[in-house]
Amino acid sequence: MNYKNGRDVLPPSLLKELQKYVSGELVYVPKGNEQRARWGEVSGTRKLLAERNKEICRLHADGATISELEGRYHLTGESIRKILFKTRRQPMVGGGIHAHSK
Repeated sequence: MNYKNGRDVLPPSLLKELQKYVSGELVYVPKGNEQRARWGEVSGTRKLLAERNKEICRLHADGATISELEGRYHLTGESIRKILFKTRRQPMVGGGIHAHSK
């Protein structure tokens, strides 16, 4: 995050309008939504977790118990259940076995 003087980057009319509300204070102006990546998209973490969650659902559909999945993925039973519930509600892309079977 960079700090810039309003006089250097804003048109005088906008600067004057802003001064009515926040004269002499620091103001954060966030990037527009179109410029902001969602959590984990840049690092690839979002994709890795989605793949892990699909695998958890597949293993559960193939008969793995919640307890077995807890040990394998080092997650609580509640976390496994949330993953199963959330992933079941998402539409499958490209076909495949859906986790509704268990």
